[in-house]
Amino acid sequence: PGTASVVFKANKKTQYVAPGEEELSGDAAHLYQIGQTAEKEGNPKRAIRAYKSLIKHHPKDSLAPSALYRGAQLQEQLHDYTPAADSFRELVEKYPTSPYFEDAIEAQFRIGELYLNGKKLKVLGIPLASSLDRAVTIFANVVRTAPYGKYTARAQFDIGLAREKQGANDAALQAYQAVVDKFPNEPVAVDAQYQIGYIWFTAAQTGTKDAAAATNAKTAFQDFLFHYPKSEKSAQARANLDILEHKQTANSYKVAKFYDKQKYYRAAVIYYNEVIRQQPGSQESNQAKKRIDQLRAKFGDAALQPALPVAQQVSKKKSEAHGGQSAGTGSAKPGAPNNEAPLPPSETDSSLPPPASLAPDTTTVPAPQLPLPGGSSSGASPAPGGSTSPDDESALPEP
Repeated sequence: PGTASVVFKANKKTQYVAPGEEELSGDAAHLYQIGQTAEKEGNPKRAIRAYKSLIKHHPKDSLAPSALYRGAQLQEQLHDYTPAADSFRELVEKYPTSPYFEDAIEAQFRIGELYLNGKKLKVLGIPLASSLDRAVTIFANVVRTAPYGKYTARAQFDIGLAREKQGANDAALQAYQAVVDKFPNEPVAVDAQYQIGYIWFTAAQTGTKDAAAATNAKTAFQDFLFHYPKSEKSAQARANLDILEHKQTANSYKVAKFYDKQKYYRAAVIYYNEVIRQQPGSQESNQAKKRIDQLRAKFGDAALQPALPVAQQVSKKKSEAHGGQSAGTGSAKPGAPNNEAPLPPSETDSSLPPPASLAPDTTTVPAPQLPLPGGSSSGASPAPGGSTSPDDESALPEP
């Protein structure tokens, strides 16, 4: 065994260095020769130390880029991937005009993909559970230092993959969108556009509260099919669109049934029509048509038309209030259901309750009590042949 070296430095504690670990000194040519000799003797760690000493003490020497590159290669061969990636990054940052620039970029990308695909990051010899953050850092360095390089688009895409694996969907979407925007002609742009749709598709399928998830997924898949109709993923994109259409139709039908049951027939008809528009010929569409025909037969088209615009509603309410004041004292009469209330958009999440403006009017005076059997009624009987209001459901089938 060798003898440990004792290192003395001014104003610093004495250091004991293991044999072969002491810092090498000399001019650049001498240090480079030490590294070369150590490599030939099968001592890569000593060679790395020699190259590091050269870079530290002679960073502007013409041998520095070669020493840094060779040291990084040896680190990668020893499976010291994190130090190797750092050395390759240092090379492209400090010596961008060196002949090793492209090789150093490729090496960083190669190491980044090792971490992306499950290589464990080690700290003090202990593997960590995840190395995806390290992969993102390496890929980001590739994008930053070689914005128009051979591996830039793929590095940007891999940032998206890493973030998607981490469940950071917002960051993944941003990374994929950057690929589509900046590298639209690169082959990887096809996969990036598909992944954008797939992330939104997964969110819509897992019951996210984001009502726009299904819409965003449809838009992304439609863009994918428009730009890449011959892609091998086109069939899957179409299948995903069919699933989204059916889900959206089912949601619209549920909302229509809800409003129908609450006697808000105008709102119900809007959603029934949405079902017919979304999937004509489907079972839900046929049921929606049948129900609309029943409502029209009972109440007529006019009673089922969309509500008045808000401005007209306000004007109408003001005129009614003015008329009520000028009429003096008069008995209040229960009105029809609040069919003129603002209606929700068709993309409303079916898991949410209806807007408060569509809830039954709690200020309506309750209907008069029915007379007891055998008793007489003081009120006048309704005139025969009176017009039917949407409140009358005596002859209307259940929705």
